Order: sequence, then structure tokens, then C-alpha cells
Amino acid sequence: MTMNRRDALKSFVVMMGGTMVGANVILTGCAPETQIEGLDFSPDDIAFLDEIGEAIIPTTDTPGAKATEIGNFMVEMVKATYDKGQQETFVNGLNSLRKNFKSDKGEDFVKASPENRTAYLNQLKSQSMNNPEDPEGPHYISMLRDLTVLGYFTSEIGATQALRYVETPGKYEGCVPYQKGDRAFALG
Repeated sequence: MTMNRRDALKSFVVMMGGTMVGANVILTGCAPETQIEGLDFSPDDIAFLDEIGEAIIPTTDTPGAKATEIGNFMVEMVKATYDKGQQETFVNGLNSLRKNFKSDKGEDFVKASPENRTAYLNQLKSQSMNNPEDPEGPHYISMLRDLTVLGYFTSEIGATQALRYVETPGKYEGCVPYQKGDRAFALG
């Protein structure tokens, strides 16, 4: 039996309580009623998303989000599961992030140091959490974070290298020895 990404996505969404944007589509298989016609992302957009993902889950002793081609995953999820309003928020958020980072930091996001990228994304997250009712707030940061985490941990790299993946467990074991620093199990 091989790892099935669709089943892993469903398991992950259920585990999260269905809180992520687009969860209804993943769980039910029904496409949103309204979406942006012809929504497309350029190779530069996908590379930008890869860099955002890498800032959220960087390479350490395991590969980071960029190694999973997280940009392609995000694009597919936005196109397939987000409704028109969510798609507009996502696209406008990307444009805002690109423009505001350059004006605030004086350089392109993709050319900035990992520390500057991470600090900026954390600042956006803080702004979003401190002002959840602000319609102009950077609420797209939650979308980027959720998509990065979902895409990474349901990818083969995330499930087999960052988590412990057991393809076919033999039996249920209620008590499994845990050593400090052990990786969590992947949903399979």
C-alpha cells in the first residue's frame, strides 16, 4: 500500500477540526459555487510561494517546505478548494506581501535573508491576531501558514522524513514507548 495524499489530506483536515480554508471541499469533494474564472499563477508566483513556505518551514536536519514544491501545492489548493472571495484574499495578500516587504525592507522577499523573511511573516501574523476584525489586516497570512503546514506534512517528504510514517501498521498499540525528541507519527 502506498501513501495516498488525498486520504492524508482528509485525515489532516479532520484532525484540525475542519478549521482550514477550503476544508469543506476536501471533506465533501464538492467544488465551491463561485471561483475566479481563469485564475492562474506564473512561475514567479510559484517560486515566491516556495520561498514563503520555506520561511514558514525551513530546512533543518530535514528538508524544508521548498523541497516539497509547496508553491505548486498551494496553487492547486487555492484553485480547487477556495471560493472566489478566498481566492481574491489570497491573491491580493500575495501582491500586498510582495509590495510591502519591498517598501518596508528595501529588497525583494526572495532575495532577503531567511531571518528577515521569518521576522516579517511573524510580524504579519501578530498584526492579524491582534486585530482579527480589521478588514484590511493581513489575514492571508493564516492561509499561507495553513497551506504550508498541510502541504508539507501530507507530502512524502514531510510524512516520511519529518514524521514517522508506518505504511501498514500490524496492530493497534495503545502504549508506544516515547523518547524525548521522537518524531510524531504521520497520518496514514
